[in-house]
Amino acid sequence: MGKVIYHIDLNSFFASAEILLNPSLQGKPIAVAGHSRRGVISTASYEARQYGVNSAMPTAMALKLCPDLILVNGHHSYYEELSQKFINTIKKYSTLVEQASIDECYADMTEAVKQFKKPMDLAWQIQTELLNDFGLKCSIGVAPNKFLAKMASEMKKPMGITVLRIQEVPIKLWPLAIDEMRGVGKKTAPHLHEMGIHTIGDLANFKEIEKLRMIFGKNTDTVLQRANGFDDSEIICEWDVKTMSQSTTFSNDLTDYDEIKSVFLELSQKLSRRLDYDGKTGNLVSITIKYFDFTSNNRSKKLTEYIHSSEDIFQNALDLFDENVEDIPIRLIGVGISNLKQTNEVQVQINIFEQPQELSKTEQLIKELNRSCSTPSFKTASSIIKKKG
Repeated sequence: MGKVIYHIDLNSFFASAEILLNPSLQGKPIAVAGHSRRGVISTASYEARQYGVNSAMPTAMALKLCPDLILVNGHHSYYEELSQKFINTIKKYSTLVEQASIDECYADMTEAVKQFKKPMDLAWQIQTELLNDFGLKCSIGVAPNKFLAKMASEMKKPMGITVLRIQEVPIKLWPLAIDEMRGVGKKTAPHLHEMGIHTIGDLANFKEIEKLRMIFGKNTDTVLQRANGFDDSEIICEWDVKTMSQSTTFSNDLTDYDEIKSVFLELSQKLSRRLDYDGKTGNLVSITIKYFDFTSNNRSKKLTEYIHSSEDIFQNALDLFDENVEDIPIRLIGVGISNLKQTNEVQVQINIFEQPQELSKTEQLIKELNRSCSTPSFKTASSIIKKKG
């Protein structure tokens, strides 16, 4: 028996939580409005979504689409409380649980399903338990890997249970629009459409790989594997205590992708200098994104190699962001490296076909200067990001 991975996604979580606090809102079009000066919707009930109201939409536009829309302020401490109850429920069935955000998680249920006569009985039991105990509706995707589980959970909402097997990929996954594929962001999709790639199946069967590399870079092989239903990313259960991170909070929420990308680069450079100063390297990259409504997403991935350079940190952190991008104003960005070891403890595999990279005299000088300071603060002029305005 192969792996059985669940992706469990709470349906319209914030709106559902507000209905639990105020049952008179049941069945009405409601939206949780953020406190951003831009006046943006955080989430909407399914009744409101029928009018076209959705997250990240300006409140004024939402009210035009749905004049009867009821706006409520968020109760974030209550959301956190419900989220913890949700995760604790899933942990009753598996110790291998990765919380992806406040309202979703992955769980390895390979062993747990063996306790049930029918494998899908476990998914039904989890749905029923969350609904009866906490009033929370959820959709569950069941698959042999994280990518397919995530895609499956999106197929039937609310309260859906969808199984997506490898052999079903051509039938269930390939017909979906390329815009719906996890890991294909809004910036990337238009370029794919220009190449004639309109569905996930088009991507999976696209033969001009070099053209794809111009879009996806070194992630091309991973993206193609996922389009064909394969994903080897692991479930990361705990954050390693041996972690080093950098984060920044913005006075004005960020929405521009180029600005966001610049922040990731700057944080990666700062983190790299700290790692170099301490002689550390790690193989678990993580990002933290906090949105305008104070909700957050934590994403991470384990690498096959240990890294510490700003280029490697930046590329992997940005990949995580691009794979999970949401068009929502961002208040905080954080980048971290975990599973830290001393650099001299890690054996690096040398590629005999590549020349080893040597530091320039300037880079060597900066490295020595940073080592002599209590806090590394020197950097090359070329690494300084020019801020807009």
